[in-house]
Amino acid sequence: MKWKNAIRDYQLYLKIERGLSQNTIESYSRDLDKLILFLQENDIKETPISIDKTIVQQFIYELAKKVNPRSQARIISGLRSFFDYLVFEDYRETNPTDLLETPKIGRKLPDTLSEEEINELISAVDLSHSQGERNRTILETMYSCGLRVSELVTLKISDLFFEEGFIKVTGKGDKERFVPIHYNAQKYISMYINEIRTHLKPSKGFEDTLFLNRRGKGLTRQMIFTILKEVSVKINLNKKISPHTLRHSFATHLLKNGADLRAIQQMLGHESITTTEVYVHLDTSYLKEVVETYHPRRSPF
Repeated sequence: MKWKNAIRDYQLYLKIERGLSQNTIESYSRDLDKLILFLQENDIKETPISIDKTIVQQFIYELAKKVNPRSQARIISGLRSFFDYLVFEDYRETNPTDLLETPKIGRKLPDTLSEEEINELISAVDLSHSQGERNRTILETMYSCGLRVSELVTLKISDLFFEEGFIKVTGKGDKERFVPIHYNAQKYISMYINEIRTHLKPSKGFEDTLFLNRRGKGLTRQMIFTILKEVSVKINLNKKISPHTLRHSFATHLLKNGADLRAIQQMLGHESITTTEVYVHLDTSYLKEVVETYHPRRSPF
């Protein structure tokens, strides 16, 4: 079995059997590409069937010189998934990554912005620019609804249920959820649709896509990164942020203002509550305040 054929079949398995998103599938594939490049550079002629634990260990050893422990752990996880698939399909009897030791990594807390920084960021969008209204609407919508960047760029006009106060979001694995949408975001989206988007001619296949570029096509993930970077530079925000920072900030601000963790889990579209629980670690002063306010043995003074 050749690597190319094995990876192609594995990608189909991830898409059809496991229902993973294209972005996740590409991430798994990049991990395998790194292994293949290592084999080529060292003139190692192993196939997906014949490669053994020793070769994989050599690859991980070389990898450790170039990437941090978190990246190592993710790549090992990706390789393990691939070889588990080969075992499942009876191409191999064992998984060469089974006894590999995964680097110990601490739990990385997500970067967040304060409410003031969010307001300053959105207010910094240049509305005199031809795409200004759209860009402000994008940032407001991402923050107001806690959307992933992939969820924002695929948002459709038919996903808007403003009378009910919700939008329908298609998340990882094409799983749909309904998320409440704030009045400000509704207002900006309506203005964008009625005053800006109405003057654009959508390209074929993008008639229902909410956010369009100048050519009438959907926006790329990279374009959202660019929009956010431009306004963060404009306000001299000395933090390394990404579109995901808005999502983290959304969850953190809800928690600090008293929202239930399970409600936040549903809005974010997290499969497990443990993923959402990372936000509990962001503000220990908030947790102290909760105990002092609600614990039955709190001090009366």
